[in-house]
Amino acid sequence: MQKQVENFNKKNPIGTPVRYWTGMREGDGAKSKTRTAAQILQGHTPVVWVEDHGACIALTHIDPIR
Repeated sequence: MQKQVENFNKKNPIGTPVRYWTGMREGDGAKSKTRTAAQILQGHTPVVWVEDHGACIALTHIDPIR
């Protein structure tokens, strides 16, 4: 998990445009930008916070927009 977080942060600084899904990865998802660096939530889930959303999003549900 730590390596996943480090790799995400290396490639995606705060402010990176992303597409995210809050539930199942169905449909187009929503567009936003990261507002924090990725981190491990309570020792079990790599997450990042995005603008205009009040909860963290698992990295498995985040796609950077290139």
